[in-house]
Amino acid sequence: MTDQLALHGGTPVISRELDAFKSMGRDEEEAAARVVRSGVLSAYIGAPGELFMGGTEVRAFEKKAAEYFGVKHALGVNSWTSGLIAEVGAIGVEPGDEIITSPWTMSATAMAILHWNAIPVFADIDRQSFNLDPESVRANITARTKAIMAVDIFGQTADVAALRAIADEHGLKLLGDTAQAPGALNGGSHTGTGYDIGGFSLNYHKHIHCGEGGILVTNDDALAERLALIRNHAESVLRPTDRNQLANMIGYNFRMGEIEAAIASVQLDKLAERVADRQRVAAELNEGLAGLEGLTTPKVAEGATHVYYVYGMTLDTGALGVSRAKIVEALKAEGVPALMPGYQNIHRLPVFTEQIAYGTKGFPWTLREDRNFAYGSGTCPVAEELHDASFLGLAVCVHQLPSEDVAKIVEGFQRVWANMDSLRG
Repeated sequence: MTDQLALHGGTPVISRELDAFKSMGRDEEEAAARVVRSGVLSAYIGAPGELFMGGTEVRAFEKKAAEYFGVKHALGVNSWTSGLIAEVGAIGVEPGDEIITSPWTMSATAMAILHWNAIPVFADIDRQSFNLDPESVRANITARTKAIMAVDIFGQTADVAALRAIADEHGLKLLGDTAQAPGALNGGSHTGTGYDIGGFSLNYHKHIHCGEGGILVTNDDALAERLALIRNHAESVLRPTDRNQLANMIGYNFRMGEIEAAIASVQLDKLAERVADRQRVAAELNEGLAGLEGLTTPKVAEGATHVYYVYGMTLDTGALGVSRAKIVEALKAEGVPALMPGYQNIHRLPVFTEQIAYGTKGFPWTLREDRNFAYGSGTCPVAEELHDASFLGLAVCVHQLPSEDVAKIVEGFQRVWANMDSLRG
């Protein structure tokens, strides 16, 4: 045994609060002040005309984002939840249609589907990347499947090539939720740009933080137009000759403000630097945690990069002979911060297991009397086992994590592993 565990009365490895990740600086202050001095905090008008597309800061940010991510269109929105809702509406989904997505994501991914009275279907995830398992996606396709909504979880890409092949084979749209992975690459292209519509979150703890906000990206001119319409009161400006073009043109106010756009523009300039620093943290953790029995550190897909919103690990608790809960208790006692024992199983939320969303009568599932949409335990066995027993994340997005702090985290893990016998029995 090496050094007594803090859990058993020893001195914690980390005895102070680590510095929180600081995303705001003088550049952001100056950008916000410039907008305030202009007197124009939002320039949108929900009527035909130039300002239907927003003010100068919004449009400048969108132009910069399109160039940065290498897409034809980038559209700012007031939150990434708004962006996800706009994505699903733009593809012309019908009530009762099915969209396949991941159970390992923030609830907004699935809620955006439900928002249009479509029905989320959850496919299982890959045990190493925690992203959608393409074969599970394939197994869940029916005649009413409209789209696949992939999630680039924790900071690296889903298997877009495999999902694209499945989508093309079945005539489906491929949508993306890259909230946690701006700046990651996949085959040399930015993660999130390989979908029919994708995009990024700009809220708290994200690599780009402007308060609340999001960026939609697409290379499809028609979808870009529909996204812009949904963002800004489509019903007020649309006079189509084809009535089908009215589908889902129930517009909203999803408009990004000028201050948020100005701050996001400054932050976009810093994205590469932030990604590099997060990758430095991960490399130091990889080196320090290598060789700890029963602990698997993140796997990065071949040809891709990872931007580490979360540093995701798995535990072989059978080999260790110690439960995850006990290991986490010991790590917390050593002062290791931001631990995540498990993540999400969206399909087990009451909204799905009880199928109560709009009113109390089971709508929109009642639209589909031809199918029993079973949610709950057993739907996604890999996701459930990871969440319940073997996944251990480190939310590296929460703290600054200079090398000396990473070294302390590593020391905390090493002490717990060196004393694993004392946790058994």
